[in-house]
Amino acid sequence: MRFSSNSLLLGAVALVSAIPVQDSPRQRLLDGKPLPGKYRSKNPYTPGYRDPYDTAVDSIGKGLDPLPWRNGDGASVLGPWNRERARQNPDLVRPPSTDSGNIPNLRWSFVDSHIRIEEGGWTRQTTIHELPTSIELAGVNMRLDHGAIRELHWHKEAEWAYVLSGSVRVTALDYEGGNFIDDLSQGDLWYFPSGVPHSLQGLDPNGTEFLLIFDDGRFSEESTFILTDWFAHTPKSVISKNFHLAPEVFERVPKREKYIFQGSKPGSIEEEEPKGKNVKKSKYQFTHRMLEQEAHVTSGGKVRITDSKNFPISKTVAAAHLDMEVGSLREMHWHPDADEWSFFIRGRARVTVFAAEGTARTFDYQAGDVGIVPKNMGHFIENIGDEPLEVLEIFRADEFRDFSLFQWLGETPRRMVVDTLFADDKEAGEKFLKEIDNPVKDEITLPDIKNDEEEDDL
Repeated sequence: MRFSSNSLLLGAVALVSAIPVQDSPRQRLLDGKPLPGKYRSKNPYTPGYRDPYDTAVDSIGKGLDPLPWRNGDGASVLGPWNRERARQNPDLVRPPSTDSGNIPNLRWSFVDSHIRIEEGGWTRQTTIHELPTSIELAGVNMRLDHGAIRELHWHKEAEWAYVLSGSVRVTALDYEGGNFIDDLSQGDLWYFPSGVPHSLQGLDPNGTEFLLIFDDGRFSEESTFILTDWFAHTPKSVISKNFHLAPEVFERVPKREKYIFQGSKPGSIEEEEPKGKNVKKSKYQFTHRMLEQEAHVTSGGKVRITDSKNFPISKTVAAAHLDMEVGSLREMHWHPDADEWSFFIRGRARVTVFAAEGTARTFDYQAGDVGIVPKNMGHFIENIGDEPLEVLEIFRADEFRDFSLFQWLGETPRRMVVDTLFADDKEAGEKFLKEIDNPVKDEITLPDIKNDEEEDDL
C-alpha cells in the first residue's frame, strides 16, 4: 500500500489534533493570580486559554469566531455553525463560569421580526409573541418616508415613542376635545394615553424612524383602531347620518385600512392647525425633548431620565437614556417596580441577569436589539465594544426607580459587610470598605483597575 506525502501530512495533523491539550504549570493560575498574557493563548476561544475572571470579549470588534472552549473545558464544533450569529452572541457560545440555571431568553433583535411593508414606509414589532419575556411592554420600530402618514388611529394601550432619526409631526385630540400638534426630531418623545386618537407624518426629506412602546406586552399593531378600517366596516347610511351628508359623498372612501400611505407635503403648524370657532387647543403636553434635558454626568457617561416627574402626561412609561463610554459599566443594580425593556441604539454590550436561586445568564447585545430584565433581578450593562454605547431603559411605571449595589453596601454597617463577603480575607475586606466609604451612586461607572500583571492585547 502506498501513501502520498500529503496523506502522511494530513494524518500527522489529525493525530496531533487528537492529543488532549495538557496545561503546563504556566498555563494554570500562579498562586491564585491570573497568568501574565505572554504565558497564555491569545485567542480566548481555544483550549489553552485561561481566564478565571470571565472577562468580556468583543468578538466582533476583534474579528474572532467564538467556540465553546472555557478554561480548558469544552470542545470544538464539528457540525453546521452560523459564524455571524456566534460572533453576535459570544456569551451564549461560551457562557461565563458564573452562569447557572435555566433563565429564559431575554434577548431579541428587530432584524428577526417580520416587517410589514406599506406605501411610504414599514413597521416591525417585538411583543410577547416574538419574545415571551416581554410581558409588560411591547415595542414597534416604524419608518416613514417624507410626507408618509401613519393614518389617524388609536389604541387600547398607551403609546410612548422615541424619535431615532429624522423629524415627524404628531397630532392628537385630548379627553376634553382639545387639539394638539407638534413637530419632533431625533431624541424627542411623545406619549398618548389609552384611547387618545392621533396621527403621525414624516417630515424629513431623508425619512423618519422611531421606536414605539406600548404598555402591554400582548399589544399587536394589527389590533390598532384605524379610521379607514372603521369606515370600511360601517354602513354608508350610518356614516351619512353621522356627518349630515348624502351617502354618495362617501362612495369612494377606502374599502380597507390605509395604515401607512404617501400623503401630501404638510405646511407649517400655523398653516395647518384647525381654525373653526369651536376648536380649542389641548391643555396637555403630549411631547417632550428628552435629549435637551440637562444630563446627569457620571464617571463613565451621561444619564437622562424622563418620567412623570418631568413629563407629567406619561403615567405608565418611564425611561432612562444612557450614553456609556468605552469600557464603562452601568453599575450593578435592580429595579423594584417594573421590568426593564432595553433598546440598544449604538455599540455592543454584555448583560448578566441574576435571578436568585443560584441562577444567572449572560446575553450580548448590539444596535437594534431588545433586552429584558424582569423586576428585582440584579444586573449590569457593560460596554464591551470600541465605541460609545447608547441605550434606552424603558419601564411600565410612573417613575424611574433603581437600587445601587454600591450604595447599598456603602450604607450598611461595615462589620456586617466584612462578615458577609470577606470573613476569610480581612486585608481584602479593608480595601473593599475603603472603596465604598463614600457610597454615592455612579450609575455609569468607569473604574481604573490595575491587575497585578497586565495581559497582552488579543
